[in-house]
Amino acid sequence: MTYCVGMRLNSGLVFLSDSRTNAGVDHIGSFRKMTLFENPGDRIMVLLTAGNLSISQSVRQTISEYLTPDGTSIWTASSMYEAAQIVGESIRSVHKRDAESLEQFGIDFNVSLIFGGQIRGERCRLFQMYSAGNFIESHDENPYFQIGESKYGKPIIDRVITPNTPLDEAAKCALISMDSTLRSNISVGFPLDLLLYDEDALTISRFVTIDEKNQYFQMLRNSWGKELRSVFEGIADPVWNAAPETTSNVLSTRDNSNQPARIAPPVSIARTGSVHSPLQTLAENGDRKAQY
Repeated sequence: MTYCVGMRLNSGLVFLSDSRTNAGVDHIGSFRKMTLFENPGDRIMVLLTAGNLSISQSVRQTISEYLTPDGTSIWTASSMYEAAQIVGESIRSVHKRDAESLEQFGIDFNVSLIFGGQIRGERCRLFQMYSAGNFIESHDENPYFQIGESKYGKPIIDRVITPNTPLDEAAKCALISMDSTLRSNISVGFPLDLLLYDEDALTISRFVTIDEKNQYFQMLRNSWGKELRSVFEGIADPVWNAAPETTSNVLSTRDNSNQPARIAPPVSIARTGSVHSPLQTLAENGDRKAQY
């Protein structure tokens, strides 16, 4: 499994990926899932991959070599949309070549990608690519994409990220999102690759590979955990069966009686007024016999 996130902001792009791959808990490896296509001054494109490792590596290689019928490649595409079409065609090319053979061995054609960057003359763009080679583009309503094990890291991004978020703040959010995923899923692991791209720079100036000893990541992990506990402890506990006039922190009131869905016990063992376990019943019967 894996976890990757890409963000498209007014000030540029943020990409973060883990590097763990596994075929069971006793077969774990590390493979980088971020690939950079860079021609400084002309274009910068980043690819994040998730899914079957052999498929994603084949797709990545095909992208670098693919030519359209008119001879256009990812290096000569006139727009990021055209480059995304080339990525989609590369996925379909690998599917056409390998999918049937994989299916014979019970292996699904499983790959998903995040692809983003900037080509000189247009704005930054970000796409999520699917196994069929189709894709969607990020807009202001949804300025980020995730692939892989996304559910643990999604809440913090939803609460924090907007198109106006500065790059460094977005990087901090992405790392917290990754930390939440690392804590909850052993199929995601170090090292991490983090890349920030400033709009119109057309070259990469901020990239880092993060391991467990990285000073900033350790500070962030410890601070986030401490602040979460502090906020949690500062929220009042719920008040149960409160008087109707109570207005603070009320979870339930006396005049609003709710009941769970119950299944009644068989008539033969039902007791009126209290619930008794079989051991309680045997003990009571033993007490009665001792009286005679």
